[in-house]
Amino acid sequence: MPKLDPSALHLPARYRQILLALLRQHLPQAEVWAYGNRITDDYYEASDLDLVVRNPSDLSQASDGILDLQEALVESDIPILVQVVDWARLPGSFHAEIEIGYVVVLG
Repeated sequence: MPKLDPSALHLPARYRQILLALLRQHLPQAEVWAYGNRITDDYYEASDLDLVVRNPSDLSQASDGILDLQEALVESDIPILVQVVDWARLPGSFHAEIEIGYVVVLG
């Protein structure tokens, strides 16, 4: 699994700090990966941030707190759309696609 350097996440530091605070508040036990355009050179300023939440104690179990996190993200000062999905609810083919390249945001 190619885990990329955290600096590969194209998100300004002020928004990264807000994101980390919200993740720690709503998903303290979870592992959170960023994937998609914001970790490649194909991103642009308005690109969405794609996050996948993983339950490290059991990857087949859904993570609690995602709905609260999504609501907090909408209410936050982060000016881009942050899409959050649960690893346990994704098909294996999508797992493989995410594993091609990701950045660990929390975990």
